[in-house]
Amino acid sequence: MYQITNQLHKIGFSINLISDIIKRNNYERQFNTREYFCIFLTAQDLDLAVSNRIYKITGGNAVFIGPQKDIEIIDAIGKDIYVIAFSAGFYDKSSKDSLFLNSQVFFNSDSEIFIAPYFGNNKYHQIILVERLLKFQSKDESLYISAAHNAIEGLILDAYLHVENHYIEKDERMEYVSYVNRFRILLQRDFKTAKKVSHYAEELKISVRRLTEMTEYVYGKSAKQLIIEKIKIECEKAIKFSNHTMSEIAFDLGFNDEGNFSNFVKKHTGKKPSEMREIPI
Repeated sequence: MYQITNQLHKIGFSINLISDIIKRNNYERQFNTREYFCIFLTAQDLDLAVSNRIYKITGGNAVFIGPQKDIEIIDAIGKDIYVIAFSAGFYDKSSKDSLFLNSQVFFNSDSEIFIAPYFGNNKYHQIILVERLLKFQSKDESLYISAAHNAIEGLILDAYLHVENHYIEKDERMEYVSYVNRFRILLQRDFKTAKKVSHYAEELKISVRRLTEMTEYVYGKSAKQLIIEKIKIECEKAIKFSNHTMSEIAFDLGFNDEGNFSNFVKKHTGKKPSEMREIPI
């Protein structure tokens, strides 16, 4: 959301009053959600423009908005309207999370947004959700992250009560989540020995093109990109936190030789393996 907060940048989650966000951005009312998912908690009525369409939101509703949406806040100054913003990486920790994140709630085929009443009245909502989160934030970051994840899940579950059954049953994209989760499990198992998309497509009994279509939908990245990211992360961990030589690490991670390993690390991290190794104090 244009100038994002340090907290959103650091942990992938934030909760702020809309009026504070507008003030922090020199009273600009237009922004793009970028890679973030947003939930507006409208304790009061709100006029909101999304992709040039105006929505009149009645107080007491939660508004779910997916990534890459152009938004204009029309009348939020002085109102107690909070916005929760979070990244897919923050929320997506399980197959259930993936299912929720990629459902009609955030990717509504009929509208740019999804509107659903939240449980309880505004006062209940303020105390149970907003004030509770702020207390966790002041106490401990790990507890705050857990509480934030649970708060998002609760709001999505409430919204699911208002998703029409035929969307849940017929949405082909739910199948994508299942396949992509299986792909990630296979990748965890085989990344040392299988670095080509074709291996995983064959395991899943689908085409390379189909697997890539699914990963691009669920994560916004190709299957090849996800494989490279996984190998890159494992290379960085091994270099920084093991006592093995570079040749040993290269062999363990399935590279033909140390040269190929070094070239991969340099290409995808911008650093040579020797530059990444932690120096003992």
